[in-house]
Amino acid sequence: MTVAIDDEVWSAIGDPVRRRLIDLLLAQEAGTPTGLSDRLPISRQAVTKHLGVLDRAGLVHATPMGRERRYEVDQAQLSRAVRQLNEVGRTWDARLNRIKHIAEQIQRQQDD
Repeated sequence: MTVAIDDEVWSAIGDPVRRRLIDLLLAQEAGTPTGLSDRLPISRQAVTKHLGVLDRAGLVHATPMGRERRYEVDQAQLSRAVRQLNEVGRTWDARLNRIKHIAEQIQRQQDD
């Protein structure tokens, strides 16, 4: 089975700050930009921008909460991303095994 790779998701996850935001949201189940910025060395505005990228990629979703928004990780989208990563890993494992096999064949030919 081949899983389609979602470049927008992986672009969003590719940033270390956004990965840290996902980790924090998973650990506390939800969070606001203000609360998250207290745990990171970046401003509330920067956290909001990063959360916007994650939201557009479908990795988090926001619920209005007074003057702020409460963000939660979208578990289904995160699970989809994990499946994609596992598929990419299996694909590269197969490629590397083929390369190893070819290299072993060449080595045997040189030893003969």
